[in-house]
Amino acid sequence: MKPTLQRRLPQLTTGAIFAALFVTAGLMYEGFFSARVAVNLFTDNAALGLTAMGMTLVIFAGGIDLSVGAVAGFTSIFVATLIEQHHVHPALAALAALALGGVFGAGMGAIIHWFRQPAFLITLAGMFLLRGCAFWLNTESVGINHPLYERMADFAWEIGSVRIPLIALVLAGGLIIGGIIAHYTRFGRNLLALGGNEQSALLMGLPIGSAKVWVYTFNSLCATAAGLVGTLYTVSGNPSTGIGLELDAIAVVVIGGTVLTGGRGHMLGTVFGLLIFGTIQSILLFDGRLSPWWSRIVVGVLLLAFILLQRGLVRVAGKAK
Repeated sequence: MKPTLQRRLPQLTTGAIFAALFVTAGLMYEGFFSARVAVNLFTDNAALGLTAMGMTLVIFAGGIDLSVGAVAGFTSIFVATLIEQHHVHPALAALAALALGGVFGAGMGAIIHWFRQPAFLITLAGMFLLRGCAFWLNTESVGINHPLYERMADFAWEIGSVRIPLIALVLAGGLIIGGIIAHYTRFGRNLLALGGNEQSALLMGLPIGSAKVWVYTFNSLCATAAGLVGTLYTVSGNPSTGIGLELDAIAVVVIGGTVLTGGRGHMLGTVFGLLIFGTIQSILLFDGRLSPWWSRIVVGVLLLAFILLQRGLVRVAGKAK
């Protein structure tokens, strides 16, 4: 097997699975082949997509972040509380949330690097900390009643008879930016080198410390953006937002072909993983007879299959060397 084809095989496999799922569903359910269903794949999974984008870069670097769901939940209730109870303008509330999210991510990245602590443990502590802060702010959902929020929630770009909501546009723009950062910048290449072999990257003179701090900062900003998108989707804030989001994001990234130990992957694979996740949910909605838990079962099977596929590719590469 050619090296280039071997590296791209996980992404090609993910793309093929998505195509097979979508075509099969289109043949089984009337109306599945429609622009509305395609747009809903992005609209309904915008928060997950933004989170998975940031998680992809973290996993590129051989890290992990379990705090993203809590960051989204804290952002959701923080913004809603500022707008409704303190009468802060939504733009200022969003900027404050992004600032807090960025500082939080940078702090975790700094601790992970300078104190040589496992990312799993530091981000787990971050998850408990922010989830507790979210429920400390408010234990119940808070509706957002603001003219700007209502206009943004209702805004859609119309192309003929197709309406593309703002949430879907935000996700599409975010994924494009994430793809550029991951594959067309020195920062993205540094992350892949760091995930491939940290000691080698250090000997090459790459800025390991700043790369770790910035990647966790960026990932936390993505999770904050996911929380903001969630408030637009529901026009409310909820401290329970994002529970389990970190696990869904990791599953999407791995199904997309990114190696969990770092050093190999592609943002396009994450997009395909997200589309597979959304397609499975759409199939369950169209069918109406299957339990929602089937989506978890299918995702679990796909996740296990891709872990085994990646392991097999690593062994093949090792024998080739």
